[in-house]
Amino acid sequence: MRVGCPKEIKNHEYRVGLTPAAVREYVAHGHEVLVQTGAGAGIGADDNAYRAAGAAIADSAADVFARSDMIVKVKEPQREEWVQLRSDQILYTYLHLAPDPEQARGLLDSGVTAVAYETVTDDRGGLPLLAPMSEVAGRLAIQAGATALQKPNGGRGVLLGGVPGVPPGKVAVIGGGVVGLHAARMAAGLGADVTILDRSIPRLRLLDELFGGRVHTRFSTVEALEEECFSADVIIGAVLIPGAAAPKLVTREMLSGMKAGAVLVDVAIDQGGCFETSHATTHAEPTYEVDGVIHYCVANMPGAVPVTSAHALNNATLHYGLQLADKGLKALVDEPHLRNGLNVHHGKITNRAVADALGYEMIEPKAALAA
Repeated sequence: MRVGCPKEIKNHEYRVGLTPAAVREYVAHGHEVLVQTGAGAGIGADDNAYRAAGAAIADSAADVFARSDMIVKVKEPQREEWVQLRSDQILYTYLHLAPDPEQARGLLDSGVTAVAYETVTDDRGGLPLLAPMSEVAGRLAIQAGATALQKPNGGRGVLLGGVPGVPPGKVAVIGGGVVGLHAARMAAGLGADVTILDRSIPRLRLLDELFGGRVHTRFSTVEALEEECFSADVIIGAVLIPGAAAPKLVTREMLSGMKAGAVLVDVAIDQGGCFETSHATTHAEPTYEVDGVIHYCVANMPGAVPVTSAHALNNATLHYGLQLADKGLKALVDEPHLRNGLNVHHGKITNRAVADALGYEMIEPKAALAA
């Protein structure tokens, strides 16, 4: 199979779908790899590094899309990319279709087989291809929140860790999954006063044990959410319903009860955001203000640290990517966890959460593949 890796074109996206190390693995499996010139510049990998790994270098993205059997990316295809996809191709990347009807329509019209990193599962019920970027985003969320909290950036002017004689800043983390865990770890490491809210008692119990009392845990009710948000300096939105649009847990009405200059960091923005007042921003203009509250809603947060995040992502995606390259669509038939990543196939939506969010009829992945 010929595997293609175009350069990412989303605003300030510096990650790359295939690192040179990943290319070597595909080549070792007998596949051809075609990489767009400059695709690895953001991680310090030039074209010669890819040539040394066994890849051929294409002059343009159009060449990669036209000549490849499988396209490996990082972010969801942009309009100029999805129009180049075709029905005999596999697309392997993050998609986040639930809040993006335009992209969904483009993929359906192309006929492509689209496998989404964020819905591939594992034996433990986890999301192994989403986890590494959730780890990065959770840790970055605290850095972003601490920066936005500084007075010159519009924030309250609070140092999260405080100093002797002055109490630390308060951080509320909504959601105790991978993002929430890593956000809390970073915030606690800075010395902040941290509370994690979640609706799973077993998860809260686990988090309490992990942190040994260094963070507070609280069952998430409307009352608890309001109390924590009203007292917090930084609020991290770390809610995830796999494949589906994120629920709007913090309403605009609640902003009036928050501290002036408090910061909302919406890590769920790829799935539409969990704050009612959220809309996607970019690394070029990461924040905006609503009712005196600063919003940070960058939709590709890990793109800010591409060396770390691209290698972490490739480590996670390589296993299933090689299966797709080795076996084609048969890999989706044979491997149920990979099949859970199938979102679109030959003009049909094959993921229940995506279909429900966008109002499409859903066809079971096995049935779609059999047809």
